[in-house]
Amino acid sequence: MTTLPLMPKATAVWLIEKTALTFTQIAEFCGMHPLEVQAIADGEVAAGIVGYDPVANNQVTQEEITRCEGDASRRMRILNSENPVRRRSKGARYTPVARRNDRPDGIAFLLRNYPGLQEQQIVKLLGTTKDTIAKVRDKQHWNTANIRPRDPVTIGLCSQSDLNAAVAAANERLVREGHEIVLPTMIPGSSIEDDVFPEAEG
Repeated sequence: MTTLPLMPKATAVWLIEKTALTFTQIAEFCGMHPLEVQAIADGEVAAGIVGYDPVANNQVTQEEITRCEGDASRRMRILNSENPVRRRSKGARYTPVARRNDRPDGIAFLLRNYPGLQEQQIVKLLGTTKDTIAKVRDKQHWNTANIRPRDPVTIGLCSQSDLNAAVAAANERLVREGHEIVLPTMIPGSSIEDDVFPEAEG
């Protein structure tokens, strides 16, 4: 398991304000998504959170920060702590509060473009529940009228590599079961009513 710093979001605020580290370096050190770090830098997330100095709190050395500032490909190593915070290896993916209202859009996108994905795969990718997926699919979600399928990668709900891996696993399963692989149909600006689940013509 990956050890994370105490107060990761406040630590990210401090690193954004006090260092020249890249968003990716900060994200990996704090166990966050680079888009969430960017949102913090833009003031869209974590407004009012006071930065938490990881150097003063013995979580990383200034030398380590300086080393990584000089090479964007390097990743910071956290110092050993008696009370480490560890990344969860199981369970739903953590989704930033600011992004949680975007999850139905991400669900709708995956249901439309990657019908071979199983519910459990979507649950793991987006940190959602099977109940929410069912409500989006059946147009029973409380916000159905405003749901617009959007790529969960571009809105920061999952990484492209995680999505690619899930789609590859789904395709392999479909092949094993003798089913046809359905290629995604990207329709920019479409709505859940029109494109995710089109009504069958009688």
